[in-house]
Amino acid sequence: MNSVLNGFLVVFNPKQGWAKIAGARPSMVQTLALHTIPFALIPAVCWYIGVTRQGWTIMGDPVKLTAESALPMCILFYLAMVGGVIFLGYMVNWMAATYSTEGGVGKGVALISYTASPFFLAGFLGLYPILWLDVLVGTLVACYCIYLLFLGTGPVMEVPPERSFLYAAAVFAVALVSFVALLGATVVLWDLGPAPEYTY
Repeated sequence: MNSVLNGFLVVFNPKQGWAKIAGARPSMVQTLALHTIPFALIPAVCWYIGVTRQGWTIMGDPVKLTAESALPMCILFYLAMVGGVIFLGYMVNWMAATYSTEGGVGKGVALISYTASPFFLAGFLGLYPILWLDVLVGTLVACYCIYLLFLGTGPVMEVPPERSFLYAAAVFAVALVSFVALLGATVVLWDLGPAPEYTY
């Protein structure tokens, strides 16, 4: 329950939220089970419902995905979110020695998972997809996640203030490269297997 509350606290009161998470020192399994796995369900489930039942309108009639094509895509989306948190958590731990801190995979996964809290919560927008609104909110949420990363790296990873900015910048760079790689993998997967099938 504390993990869920900490997720909301990081979003609405970041300094206090990061302080609580740093003090709790959650393990990787604890963070994944109580925060990442349930929170990542929000965008996956909501977007599945939204794209199959409501659809979105660009011009003309609403465009929907068939349930059969949307399901594997949303499952892969969910697995990519959870896998991305684990991968970046390991990268945070791998970089710890460079920034003169003890590190720990648990701390790395906690930093990334709680940083992604606004993204997970914004998944509720998927219930009623509106393209321009999703792009606008998505951009704002991405900026806020970056802010949370820079704010949380110091206390969670126990890095001195003079090193925490560089540490967070390095983590952000890895996350950006990973995101681009994920986009490329998505294109490949569409050619090999799960691809959108539209219904009007």
